[in-house]
Amino acid sequence: MSGEFEDLRRRLEEISDELADLAIARLRDSIDAGGHELPVDEKILTRARRAVDKAADLLARRDRSSDSEES
Repeated sequence: MSGEFEDLRRRLEEISDELADLAIARLRDSIDAGGHELPVDEKILTRARRAVDKAADLLARRDRSSDSEES
């Protein structure tokens, strides 16, 4: 089925964007507070964003392979 996971992939991409925004906010807060090291929250948020990006990519690959099988 073409696009079977499209909605889920799109939602994961939105979550990834939200995680990136939160990570940037943590970095800004740290800089504004005079911090010289990366905040722990930012590192966790970045790792979570990467995991979500991988999940979205897997779903996109699944849809692409389904499309080629239907051809």
